[in-house]
Amino acid sequence: MSLRINDTAPNFKAKTTKGEIDFHEWIGDSWAVLFSHPKDFTPVCTTELGYMAKIEPEFTKRNTKLIGLSVDPVDNHEKWAKDIEETQGSAVKYPMIGDTDLAVAKLYNMLPADEAGTSEGRTPATNATVRTVFLIGPDKKIKMMLTYPMTTGRNFDEILRVIDSVQLTTKQKVATPVNWKPGDDVIIVTSVSDEDAAKAYPQGFKTHKPYLRTVKLSS
Repeated sequence: MSLRINDTAPNFKAKTTKGEIDFHEWIGDSWAVLFSHPKDFTPVCTTELGYMAKIEPEFTKRNTKLIGLSVDPVDNHEKWAKDIEETQGSAVKYPMIGDTDLAVAKLYNMLPADEAGTSEGRTPATNATVRTVFLIGPDKKIKMMLTYPMTTGRNFDEILRVIDSVQLTTKQKVATPVNWKPGDDVIIVTSVSDEDAAKAYPQGFKTHKPYLRTVKLSS
């Protein structure tokens, strides 16, 4: 069964570079970003893991934990982390899951459930679909999924933008428009009447169409 937004993120236990974890317990009351990689010692992913290590404090500010996944063993991850620090200038401090039996990749529909074998002998090409980002909320629900091809480095600044949007829209009855960034006007959702909007936003809002009303939130 495929995963969808608002599904409960499948729980699992796994070995990581920071010890064994129960995924839901590890998330706790935080948000989490689970991002997967086809293979250790691959060039594009090396740059991605290094960049995530560099901007991890930005996720911490947003009460968001990072965790990587590759089907290779944890020992390989630890060796790869040295290469990442050497070439990218940032040390990986977040945990990296060793998914040698492909269990987590299958659980998250990144590989077919009937995929045979283990990580042994697999190549980046056979793991091409293990390249997904999941944003998971404190309620353990999937808030976003994003899959990239192997040859295209992921835009993790966009993940931060999505987190800012989702965290805002879970607290207030608003949505964020195209290319929104924190501080930009937001959209008042259609379930809020004009009367209630006037009470909620005494600073006023702009009606473009009956279904499209924007407001700048007070800082």
